[in-house]
Amino acid sequence: MSDLAWIEAALTSARPQAIGALLRYFRDLDTAEEAFQEACLRALRSWPDKGPPRDPAAWLILVGRNAGVDTVRKLSRQQALPDEAAISDLEDAEADLAERLDGADYRDDILRLLFVCCHPDLPATQQIALALRIVSGLSVKQIARAFLVGESAMEQRITRAKARIAKADTPFEAPGPIERAERLAAVAAMIYLVFNEGYSAGPGATDARAGLADEAIRLARLLLRLFQTESEIMGLTALILLQHARAAARFDSAGEMVLLDDQDRRLWNAGLIAEGLALIDKAMRHRRPGPYQVQAAIAALHARAAAPAETDWAQIDRLYATLERLQPSPVVTLNRAVAVSKVAGPAAALAMIEPLAPRLAGYFHFHGLKGALLLQLGQTEAARVAFGQAIALANTPAEAAHIRARLDRLLPENDAGAST
Repeated sequence: MSDLAWIEAALTSARPQAIGALLRYFRDLDTAEEAFQEACLRALRSWPDKGPPRDPAAWLILVGRNAGVDTVRKLSRQQALPDEAAISDLEDAEADLAERLDGADYRDDILRLLFVCCHPDLPATQQIALALRIVSGLSVKQIARAFLVGESAMEQRITRAKARIAKADTPFEAPGPIERAERLAAVAAMIYLVFNEGYSAGPGATDARAGLADEAIRLARLLLRLFQTESEIMGLTALILLQHARAAARFDSAGEMVLLDDQDRRLWNAGLIAEGLALIDKAMRHRRPGPYQVQAAIAALHARAAAPAETDWAQIDRLYATLERLQPSPVVTLNRAVAVSKVAGPAAALAMIEPLAPRLAGYFHFHGLKGALLLQLGQTEAARVAFGQAIALANTPAEAAHIRARLDRLLPENDAGAST
């Protein structure tokens, strides 16, 4: 590995820890981020010659802290000094900072950083953007490309998020157990949203967007290290690992979607599957079921089936019924209908999804599934209409191409010949 490669890996790994500690010292996101960037620049100048420090995170915190203190001092020279009475009894600021560093709890620093990025005053889009910028270290340009918006617009989004946090007077002390329980769900949801942004990207997506799935996995593993006995975090991590394991088989060489039953399972990532299965098995032993665990258990049944015919659809149906109780949603019921179609036939599944039409009229997958069920029932014209609605609502070119391929198979031979 080249000097730059191992240094970049070390900086990326240490980033949440270092920025979390610097945020606690300076109580300002911009100052903490600038201090870390200065420490990174000094690492790039120093580490190639002197070698890596024993603890890169501690090195970056110390260097960043000193750089930040220097910056604060320079800024203070440009401001009027306070009354002498206000400063005469102050202790040595640097000694105090060093003492706090020596006693720092890195776990709380990282957790606090994640909690700050998922502040309840921020909308989900700002939470994701801020976490990718501050925790993951993606550039504004990379984040903007991933979300298909202009760089200036993304810069404004992140700036507004920081301003809201500053205005909210966010506490920077170690979060207590009540706050952890309240905010942990928000952090987990943010990570899953980041994953879905990357997972839903088609084969022609930018590297920045496609890489979001990998970044979400890194963040989930980080969160799992902080909460090693939290079964829902195990479930979240297992879920995204098992879903991402199928990435290489989800699109064919022409960039078209490949349905789960048609995927070449030899392309699935065995390492990710093994890790995901171990995690969900461990989570279920805690006997504290939650939505992420149930979804991961469903993904695990797919992963354990060596062939589509071996899939335990009856158990998947039961798991979706559990998910409906834990997290009622028309989308959950729509997904359950797929399992019902395998167990009880397409007519039963169609009867299940018909009441969902008013709420899912603008949802691509509703019309795609409806068309597939109608096709199985021999209702060709109705299937054609449903597939046409799905194409109009497709989120990606790959989704639209997949439905068009089904439509082409519905066309009479003379129409098909005319359309080529």
